Amino acid sequence: MTAILISEVGPRDGLQSIDRVMPIEAKKAWIKAEAEAGVREIEVGSFVPSSLLPQMADTAELVAFARMLPGLNVVALVPNAKGAARAVEAGVHGMSIPFSMSETHSIRNVRKTHAEMIEEIGAVAAIAYAAGVHFAVGLSTAFGCTIEGAVPEDRVVALAKASVAAGAKELSLSDTTGYADPAQVKRLVRRVRAVVGNKLTTLHLHNTRGLGLANALAGLEEGITTLDASLGGLGGCPYAPGASGNIVTEDLAFMLDAMGYDTGIDLDKLMQVRAIVAGALPGEPLYGFTPDAGLPLGLEARRP
Repeated sequence: MTAILISEVGPRDGLQSIDRVMPIEAKKAWIKAEAEAGVREIEVGSFVPSSLLPQMADTAELVAFARMLPGLNVVALVPNAKGAARAVEAGVHGMSIPFSMSETHSIRNVRKTHAEMIEEIGAVAAIAYAAGVHFAVGLSTAFGCTIEGAVPEDRVVALAKASVAAGAKELSLSDTTGYADPAQVKRLVRRVRAVVGNKLTTLHLHNTRGLGLANALAGLEEGITTLDASLGGLGGCPYAPGASGNIVTEDLAFMLDAMGYDTGIDLDKLMQVRAIVAGALPGEPLYGFTPDAGLPLGLEARRP
């Protein structure tokens, strides 16, 4: 049975797009419940200035809490070397930096050009390696940008290669704005793999046009082993107009389980986590076909 890692990004990508701040005790309950359901990696927050994203002000405390949960890989997003130093001090197991393939989006998101971002990746890599912390680069807007439109694949390939040269241990391709289609996913994964090999492991997909799971399946067929997802489909980039939520963790876990992939996740327990998030964010829409329909009877018999 092939193992696939579902990386839960809701506490970061999900909550950064919501104006209100989820109480930290609710965040802890969410993280703990997902870990107990078998989720093995959670992005608990980001080390950005609280003046920009007050929703992330408690990330260091969440890292300390999450590190006490057995078997959980605790990761966080960092925008720059300063954030990386804070992440290391907090005790993360891993961290990632977003590198937008759209230079206009990069300037709006982290206020850096592509050349400046390559330098920043090198600085973050040095901090990560000195501390023994895993370091990944997320190639955001890799499939298209709501500001620039189409993003040339040649540019993505070149910047992926440059990211590895600067020190990235792992790469993800991110459909930040929900532009991707399955054929494009297959093509870009192949092209990037041709220059960086197995350092490309991950897809970060949004479900803006309903193609999130189809794109995930296309990635699996090309050897992708990690898929980001958000409980209830929460998420979106504040600096990318029109970017809607991530693929739904519950739907993704159900699809992979039904297909015979090993995620380590107990689907019944995962469904129960939804109540924690709904209770802490009353009125906030949560998405997902599987939670609405429920798990089918005889699921075991349907698996390969």
